[in-house]
Amino acid sequence: LPGFCLTVNTVRSADGTRIAFDWFGEGSPVVVVGGALSDRSAAVSLAHTLGEHFTVCTYDRRGRGDSGDSDRTLPSAVEHEIEDLAAVCEEAGGPPFVFGHSSGACLTLEAAASGVPMAKLAVYEPPYIVDDTRVHPVGVLDRLTDLIAAGRRGDAVKLFLAEGPQVPQETIALMQLDPTWASMEAIAHTLLYDVSIVGDMALPRTRLAQIEVPVLALCGGDSPAWARNAVAALAALLPNARLVSLDGQTHGASDDVLVPVLVQFF
Repeated sequence: LPGFCLTVNTVRSADGTRIAFDWFGEGSPVVVVGGALSDRSAAVSLAHTLGEHFTVCTYDRRGRGDSGDSDRTLPSAVEHEIEDLAAVCEEAGGPPFVFGHSSGACLTLEAAASGVPMAKLAVYEPPYIVDDTRVHPVGVLDRLTDLIAAGRRGDAVKLFLAEGPQVPQETIALMQLDPTWASMEAIAHTLLYDVSIVGDMALPRTRLAQIEVPVLALCGGDSPAWARNAVAALAALLPNARLVSLDGQTHGASDDVLVPVLVQFF
């Protein structure tokens, strides 16, 4: 698009894995971290809009798009994803602003708690469960592992959608007819990383309470109660956080609504 600079880049993570990323716009750096079943292309619209104010970095988390995936051992999945984000943030040339969505928000919070330098952090609906408005799903990681090992990638995607973001079965059936379904199946193995990052979906209070960077905790005003309650609990936990609910929005907020809030915070 006219007025935007787009350059494809790669950086090596601590374990040698190649991480692909793009830069959009001009100004102070913002790193965007996507959630499950998405690669950097999913954030292009957001990056272009936000790129009117900042230099925005979108990257392929390991195992997705143009990024590598040198080590799929689950015990180290969270550590490696934090190292990937740290490598991308370092490429920004100084502590960047960071925005994480869904399980990507959980990743950014874990990274901040681990000391990855950030100027400010905005998170949108990290999928924690903090009360009885939602039951914790049981054995999702083991069931996903079995399905992916058996080559049943489509079934793995369906399982995750049903028990993670709780997409209705009729919606999942329609999603299977969309051309993007094949791209989700192609990166189904990365669901193991997302589930490892989120864990049992309980809010890791002790770990996250260490975060001192300013945090903007965002949720959609029309999102389910459990998601809104989780973001409120997160904001109350963190020592330097502010809670904002976006009227009329759900888990996928409109750029027109989200971007002005991010611009004001950053």
